[in-house]
Amino acid sequence: MAIAFYTHSINTIRKNTIKENEQIVDQVSWNLNSYIRNMMGISDSMYYSVIKNRDLTNERINKEMNLLYEANKDNLTSIVCATEDGAIVAASPVSTRKPGVDLKKQEWFVKASDEIENIHFSTPHVENIFDNSNYRYFWVVSLSRSVELTYFGNVRNGVLLVDMNYSGIERMFEKVNDGGVGYVYLCDPEGKIIYHPMQKAIYADLIKENNLEHAKNGDGAFSERFDGQERDVVVKTVGYTGWKIISVTPVSELALDMGQMRNYLFMVAIVILILIIFGNYIISYVVTDPIRKLEESIAYLEEGVVNEDSMNEDDIFIGGSQEIRHLGRTIKSMIRQMKKLTDDMVREQKAKRKSELDALQSQINPHFLYNTLDSVVWMIEGERYKDAISMVTALAQLFRISLSKGNNIITIRDEMIHARNYLNIQKVRYKNKFTADIDIDPEIENCATIKLIVQPLLENAIYYGVEHMDGEGEIKVRGYEKDGDIYISVSDNGMGIPEDTLATLLTDKARSRGKGSGIGLWNVNQRIQIYFKGDYGLMIESELDEGTTVTIHLPKIPIDEYRREEDAK
Repeated sequence: MAIAFYTHSINTIRKNTIKENEQIVDQVSWNLNSYIRNMMGISDSMYYSVIKNRDLTNERINKEMNLLYEANKDNLTSIVCATEDGAIVAASPVSTRKPGVDLKKQEWFVKASDEIENIHFSTPHVENIFDNSNYRYFWVVSLSRSVELTYFGNVRNGVLLVDMNYSGIERMFEKVNDGGVGYVYLCDPEGKIIYHPMQKAIYADLIKENNLEHAKNGDGAFSERFDGQERDVVVKTVGYTGWKIISVTPVSELALDMGQMRNYLFMVAIVILILIIFGNYIISYVVTDPIRKLEESIAYLEEGVVNEDSMNEDDIFIGGSQEIRHLGRTIKSMIRQMKKLTDDMVREQKAKRKSELDALQSQINPHFLYNTLDSVVWMIEGERYKDAISMVTALAQLFRISLSKGNNIITIRDEMIHARNYLNIQKVRYKNKFTADIDIDPEIENCATIKLIVQPLLENAIYYGVEHMDGEGEIKVRGYEKDGDIYISVSDNGMGIPEDTLATLLTDKARSRGKGSGIGLWNVNQRIQIYFKGDYGLMIESELDEGTTVTIHLPKIPIDEYRREEDAK
């Protein structure tokens, strides 16, 4: 607010200063017009009352010229009447003409001769026609005009010169520039400086003035940036002469005049700032600090940490104003409800996950049992009783591991025993059809896995990979650790899987078929993803006539660690 008030004050002062300068310029213009009209009156009196009424063949005009000079000598330096040839007809005061002076080459003479219908005003210059007995030099502004001189009744052209004393103009402007801000100067229509308070410095090229641009502007006020400084300018044109009265006020000078107000506003701002800091402390103590403590006590909710360990309603801050205490009690009640809802959801999810695993498990067992019993029937019909007995024995061992006392999670070692029993069963049926090799890293054998996830992969490798090959089938099972996870791959060198089928094996389309290689792979992948969250499951690579590799990706969890976590739950 202090800055805004200060800026508003500066703008108001600028506007008021411009109005004052316009009034000053108007007054100077009136005074200068009076001065010029007086000089023009002297010229008119000399021309129309004296020169036009005399035949200069036998009549003189010296007496009248001297009287006119004496009456106005405070503002005049000289009055001269000359013929068009440069010969002096009369002059006042009477002085000796400087040798070698050619009036026809004088600027005032040339202008009057060229434009006989106008009155002409020159820029300030040193009077250089006559010698002065006191050896003084006078600065003058010349008023010249073309006149008609009568000789022997004939009219010929001449020039009347009235040299105005420049000191009169100088005093007029010095009075205006005495004190105050800014300055006022005078220039002709082309921008040549007639008067400037810093005229000597300008001629010495110590400072610069924008007089050429100012001369191009019409009357009025405007702002400009010149020589790195912002300035307010007022322009007024003087009648008859076309001279420009120009007022210039640098904005920086106005700002200096505002120093006292600026200091006052600075003190006011300091006091207000102190009051704001004190008020902020009070607000912080009464409102903000309790809210901050309440926010810190429930920060874990923002991160979504809502488990049994983190949600402790006794840690919620209750204090401060009545509204904040009520908010704390409300949050406390909300956490109790969240905790109850979270416990219920955990129980529901555990039950749901167990039911989903059981449902998927039930799909595996009947499917495998059907295929195995079909093989036993085939052997008995072929009177291969020893092979049938061996297969039923292996099937019994296989089902002992499948039951696993109701546990869905077993060790990789037990899963590999189950896989070997399954291969033993299938080797009896497909004698000499394929060879099988199992290589499991001992470091991972004691880690946890979902049961019955390798057997469906072996089943697919046999039925859809090597069954139709003539004794050249190869099945390889590899288990290893990589980047902290466990990988179990089942590879065959069978016919491979077409790309369009491969793209749908792990999607719901495989499930909808209800039969074939897809359902086993989909089942295994779903069971892994239900139990182990994240990027775990199956990866399938296949190439026609080259074979297929299905890789199981599991997290590395030692069975003891798994059982401790289950007991804690």
